[in-house]
Amino acid sequence: MSFNIPKTTPNFSAKARKLEDQLWQASGLEKSKDSTLPLYKDKPYGEGFVARTTSGRRRRNIIYGVVVGLLFWAIYTFSRSLDGNVSLKDGIKDYEFKGWKGRGKPKTNWVAEQNAVKQAFVDSWNGYHKYAWGKDVYKPQTKTGKNMGPKPLGWFIVDSLDSLMLMGLEKELAEARYWVDKDLDYNIDYEVNTFETTIRMLGGLLSAHYLSKDDLYLDKAVNLGNRLLGAFDSESGVPYASVNLKTRKGVKSHADGGASSTAEAATVQLEFKYLSKLTGEALYWETAEKVMKVMEANKAEEGLVPIFIQPDTGKFQGNQIRLGSRGDSYYEYLIKQYLQTEKREEIYRDMYEEAVDGIKHHMVKQSVPGDLAFIGELDRGISGPFSTKMDHLVCFAGGMFALGATEGYTQKEVERSESWTQTRQVNLRLGVELTRTCYEMYHQTVTGLSPEIVFFNDHNTLSKDFSVKPQDAHNLQRPETVESLFYLWRITRNPIYREWGWEIFQAFQKYTKVPGDAGYDSINNVESTEPSWRNNMESFWLSETLKYLYLLFDDSKEEVLPLTDIVFNTEAHPFPKFDMEPLFTTGWTRAPVQAAKKEPQVEQKVEKIPDEPAAEFKPAQVPADPIRG
Repeated sequence: MSFNIPKTTPNFSAKARKLEDQLWQASGLEKSKDSTLPLYKDKPYGEGFVARTTSGRRRRNIIYGVVVGLLFWAIYTFSRSLDGNVSLKDGIKDYEFKGWKGRGKPKTNWVAEQNAVKQAFVDSWNGYHKYAWGKDVYKPQTKTGKNMGPKPLGWFIVDSLDSLMLMGLEKELAEARYWVDKDLDYNIDYEVNTFETTIRMLGGLLSAHYLSKDDLYLDKAVNLGNRLLGAFDSESGVPYASVNLKTRKGVKSHADGGASSTAEAATVQLEFKYLSKLTGEALYWETAEKVMKVMEANKAEEGLVPIFIQPDTGKFQGNQIRLGSRGDSYYEYLIKQYLQTEKREEIYRDMYEEAVDGIKHHMVKQSVPGDLAFIGELDRGISGPFSTKMDHLVCFAGGMFALGATEGYTQKEVERSESWTQTRQVNLRLGVELTRTCYEMYHQTVTGLSPEIVFFNDHNTLSKDFSVKPQDAHNLQRPETVESLFYLWRITRNPIYREWGWEIFQAFQKYTKVPGDAGYDSINNVESTEPSWRNNMESFWLSETLKYLYLLFDDSKEEVLPLTDIVFNTEAHPFPKFDMEPLFTTGWTRAPVQAAKKEPQVEQKVEKIPDEPAAEFKPAQVPADPIRG
C-alpha cells in the first residue's frame, strides 16, 4: 500500500503518551486562560521528546514480552494437543455445524482488485474535480454541482481526505488541502444537520489530522466543533436536529413534532470525545457524554430504543424500533465508544450487550425458503407486530456483531482467549449470517446491486427469500454491506468476503459508471439491465464504499488501520483508540436494570467456529404476529 500511517502518529495507549499527559498537567498550562494559542497548541511537550527518553526501555520491554509470550504460547499449544479440541470457557460443549459452509477459494494476491478500486475512486474524483470542484452536491449526468447553503461546507472534499491519503493520491490530496486552507470557512449563516455535519465534516477533519498530523485539519475541526456545540443547548442536553453555524443556535426538526433522531443524537460521541483528547478541553467530552446519560435514563425495554427523542424533555417519542434509518448507529456507537477508550468504559459494553440480547430476542428471523437471517422492524414496540422490512442500512450490523464479539481481534485469536463465551460465539455467528444475507440482497437481483429496502418472506408466501417494491428498487452506492465484508474478512480471514466484495464492485462498475469522464452515479432500478440514472453521486461513495473495498483487498505486510488500534466512525473515518485517563472519566453510572419479563427462548446451541465462519444461526422465538396470525 502506498500510504503508511506516519510514525509520528500518537499511540494514545502507550506509556509515552501517558507520561506526556502527566508532564502537561504538571506544567500548569493545562487549564491556562491567558494563552493566545488554542489549548492543543499550548501543549509544551512533543511526542518526540518523550519517545527519546523511553525508546530504549520500550525496546527491552518489547523483547522481554515477545519471549514470555512465545513461552506461554508453546505451553498452551501443548496442553491443547492433549485435549483434542477447545471447549468454550463457560463449560458449554461444542456443537456440530448444520448450516451454510461458505468458504472462499485461496488467493494470495489481490493487488489487481485493489488497483481497480483505486481507479474507480480516481475516476469519480476526477469527474467531481472537473465539473463540481468545491461544491457540496455533484450531478454526473448534467455535469453540474451546487452548494447546500450560501457557501460550501466541503461535503465531498473533507469527507474524502483520508481516502486520498490511504490511496496515496498525493497530487489530489495537495489540491484538496489547498482548498481546505483557502476556501473552507464554517462561519455560514445556514442551518446544517447536526449529525451529518459531525460524522462527515468533523469526522473527516479529525481523521485527516490523525493520518497526517497536519494542524490545519485540527484547526478547522476545533472551529467547526465549537459551532456544533450550540446544537446541544437544549433543556435536556440532547442535540437539536440542526444548528446554525453562524449564530451557533440549535434548531428543532421541522418534522416529527420537533423530535431529534435517536441514532443521530447518539452518533456524535466518537467525534467529540476524540476532539477532547486532542485539545485537552473537557467540554466536548462532557457535552457528548451527557446525551448518553439522558438516553439511558429512559430505561428502554431490553435495550431497544425508539427512533425519536425530544431534545427539550430528553424523553423518547413513540415506540418505533428498528436498526435502519434513525436507529442504526445508536447501537454501533455503543460498542465503539467502549473500544475507543481502550475498554475502560464498561458502561457502554453493558448497554451494547443488553441491546444485542434484545435484538436477538425480538428482531431476528429467518427467511423462507433460503433461511437467510434478517433483522426486521417493530413499528409498535416490543409487544407489537413484527415487520419483515429491512433497509440496506441494516447491513452494517453484520460487521458490528463481529466487532462486538471479537473486539477487533481475529477469530483464531479470540477462540484461544479466556473471555471467549457462548454469547460471543453466537454473536459472531449472527454477524456471519447477516453478512451473507446482505450479500444475497445483491446477488439475487438482475444487476447484482442491492435495492434500498427489501421485504423478507417468512410465511411461504413467495418463491424467493425477499421482494422489492418499485419505490425501493434504487441503489445509492451505499457502503453498509461492503463495510461488513471488510470487518468479516479482517476477523475471520475467510476469502469468501473478498470474493463477494469483488463481485459487488464489478456490478458497480458495470451499472453505475457513467460513460465519458463524469465518474459514477446512482441508479433507479436494480431489477433492470438498463437502469435509469438518478443524477447524484453521494460523498459516501468516496469516503466509505470505495474506502472499505480498497481496504478489503489490502495485502500490505503491515496491516493498514488494524482494528485493534483504531475505530471507524459511522462515516468510515478512522480514529485511534486512546487512554482517557488522567484527563477524562465517565461522568455517569447506570441505575440498576430491572429484570424484564421475557417469553421463553429457544436454546441457542453453538460450537467453536472452525476456519470457515459457517454455521446455522437459530434465532429465538418471536411472538406471533397478531395481524398475520
